[in-house]
Amino acid sequence: MQVPLLDLRAQYQPLRAEIRQALDELCDSQMFILGPAVETLEREIAAYCRGAGACGVTSGSDALLICLMAEKIGPGDEVITSPYTFFATAGAIHRVGATPVFVDIDPATFNLDPARLAAAVTPRTRAIIPVHLFGQCCDMDPILDLARARRLVVIEDACQAIGAEYKGRRAGAMGDYGCLSFFPSKNLGGFGDGGMVVANDPARLETLHLLRNHGMKPRYHHQVVGGNFRLDALQAAVLSIKLKHLDGWSAARQANARDYDALFAAVPGVATPAVAPGTTRHIYNQYCIRLPAAKRQAVWDGLRAAGIGCEVYYPVPLHLQECFAHLGHRPGDFPASERAAAESLALPVYPETTHDQRQYVADTLAWLLERA
Repeated sequence: MQVPLLDLRAQYQPLRAEIRQALDELCDSQMFILGPAVETLEREIAAYCRGAGACGVTSGSDALLICLMAEKIGPGDEVITSPYTFFATAGAIHRVGATPVFVDIDPATFNLDPARLAAAVTPRTRAIIPVHLFGQCCDMDPILDLARARRLVVIEDACQAIGAEYKGRRAGAMGDYGCLSFFPSKNLGGFGDGGMVVANDPARLETLHLLRNHGMKPRYHHQVVGGNFRLDALQAAVLSIKLKHLDGWSAARQANARDYDALFAAVPGVATPAVAPGTTRHIYNQYCIRLPAAKRQAVWDGLRAAGIGCEVYYPVPLHLQECFAHLGHRPGDFPASERAAAESLALPVYPETTHDQRQYVADTLAWLLERA
């Protein structure tokens, strides 16, 4: 049996005619840069995330970058984030000239541990970027309380968590900014790169819209130095169609995760994803189990040989990446992140998987784990 980690063709086929029609209409209009398609998606995403407004940008990575630019964060400033996340989170901090300051994760949820946050704040701290990893929100109340007390900006990295909820509040609309990614593998994925920033402050939204188009307003008059961070209208047209199906896809992912939980309940050595207190909606962008570190490689190799797609997110935590060697971190500095990097393994959880496929994954993994 073949079980890919993700099969976007299965998602596309039922939507093919509607998407093709929308793209044909856009091609007939020839309005590819910003315009009505982008404006419509911005309104739809803001409403979906329960935020006041949104700004479409080129990618989730650029969403993080433009928020830091909007706050004029740069050399001499520090930004706190997690060492266990995709590289773009810390990469954006470095690109504006600021210093990433890492805080270890909660070993159960993979998300930044708010109990460790206060000790990382210094007079140079300007912002916190909590990452809602794998589709589950961070424990946001203590993060927001600390940020208000210390007058820090909160930029939610919700690139893997559109529609996730913490105590009934949607990811991306709890902090000062919320960054989304529409990379094809995300729960809401486009036909290429794309991103969005959600914000509740009208002044911040205006700054974001200014920065994404070279700081230009009016035409050829540049108030600030921005960049070309515009979301393509082609992506917006596709995403508006897909957004109507997002809740159904998220519900299917949740059902698939529950099925896996039951299948692995009697398998020794497998830790299934923990749902954190305060989580009222986990949307399972990934279903990441934990295995004994000494056995993970053998299981990973065996699953792939058996036709099962799986992936390790992320094998080297950010504080040990070569490009951040100048920060002076050593192995052991963030043990929960290092352990997660050594033990985690993502399994296929996309909506169109069947119970038989998940049974095959679980049976094969249990057999490999016992042999290992």
